[in-house]
Amino acid sequence: QVQLAESGGGLVQPGGSLRLSCAASGAIASINAMGWYRQAPGKQRELVAGITSGGTTNYADSVKGRFTISRGNAKIPVYLQMNSLKPEDTAVYYCNADIVTWSQYRADYWGQGTQVTVSS
Repeated sequence: QVQLAESGGGLVQPGGSLRLSCAASGAIASINAMGWYRQAPGKQRELVAGITSGGTTNYADSVKGRFTISRGNAKIPVYLQMNSLKPEDTAVYYCNADIVTWSQYRADYWGQGTQVTVSS
C-alpha cells in the first residue's frame, strides 16, 4: 500500500516562509511526475507546482518567483519551498504523485493535506 504524507504546514505571517515536505512509503518501484496542489475554502483544487522525473518544473502564475518545487530522496521525494507568502496562499496543500508499485500498478496518489494559513 502506497501512502503520501505532507508536513510543514502551519500559521505564518504575510511575507513569511514555509517548507512543505511529502513523505512517501509503501511498495514503490518508481515515482514519475509529482506535484503540489492546494484548495482554499469554496474553491476548486488547483495545481501550484509540478516537477517531472527529469526535473522539469512548472508553476501557477500566482506563485511564480515565490515558490520552488524540488525533488528529494526516496523517503521524501518532493518539497515545496514557499517564500513571500500572502494571505491568498491560505489553503490546504496536497501532494500528488504518479507512482508505479512493485506489482507494476501505476496510479495517481494523494496525501491527506496540510493546512497553510497566512495571516497577521
